[in-house]
Amino acid sequence: VQLVESGGGLVQPGGSLRLSCVASGFTFSRFHMSWHRQAPGKERELVAGITNGGGSTNYGDSVKGRFTISRDNTKNTVYLQMSSLKPEDTAVYYCNARLFSSYWGQGTQVTVSL
Repeated sequence: VQLVESGGGLVQPGGSLRLSCVASGFTFSRFHMSWHRQAPGKERELVAGITNGGGSTNYGDSVKGRFTISRDNTKNTVYLQMSSLKPEDTAVYYCNARLFSSYWGQGTQVTVSL
């Protein structure tokens, strides 16, 4: 099982980034997917989640209206489109796959700064 995140980097406040998470080693289309983040000194928090078929999504209060989660089951990939980024969005972003088991990626750093 492998989850590989990419797309992180340094961006100015107000900017945008799109994160990707490519999955392998399991039946991607059966798993609910989510993005989480962890800032230094803080607990890991849910950013956004999407059901296995993509029909339902949910978001953390701090990102509602700014971030969009989506998935392409033909590419075994889940995305996180982030817009209107703020310095407080700075964190390591992790991809998670969940059904009866839970799998995590290694994370990708997002830094929002001038």
